[in-house]
Amino acid sequence: MAAHYTFSGSWHLAAPPARVHAVLVDLEHYPDWWPQVCAVASLGPDDARVLCRSVLPYTLDLVLHAVSRSPSRLEVAVSGDLTGSVRFDLTPVASGTRLDLAQSVHAGGVLGAASAVLAPVLRWNHHRMMAGCVAGLAATAGG
Repeated sequence: MAAHYTFSGSWHLAAPPARVHAVLVDLEHYPDWWPQVCAVASLGPDDARVLCRSVLPYTLDLVLHAVSRSPSRLEVAVSGDLTGSVRFDLTPVASGTRLDLAQSVHAGGVLGAASAVLAPVLRWNHHRMMAGCVAGLAATAGG
């Protein structure tokens, strides 16, 4: 059984878009600033394996494939425990950068089966993960 999730968010960072982009495109260093990213392993120039764990006692095992690394859009295709896509759009604003998230994924296996009962908890868990992302990104990018 698979469950479909869409997530979106918009945040303002005081750092300029080029600096935010530089931090986001450097997957290898995500564990340095994003507390919920446990490990990243390069699988080639456009691919990486990423292990994530937020509040719940479950580690997501994901493979990310770069779709876009343009200055205004970072997008990856996701496979593994989740399948789908994640996109960050970076827009310059007077105070720095507006960062917009668009995520659409399917959860299969145990996570998909658990979604029938735990969907609100899984959404809360994702919210905590993104809060860690934004706080770490702001500290690392200088915003």
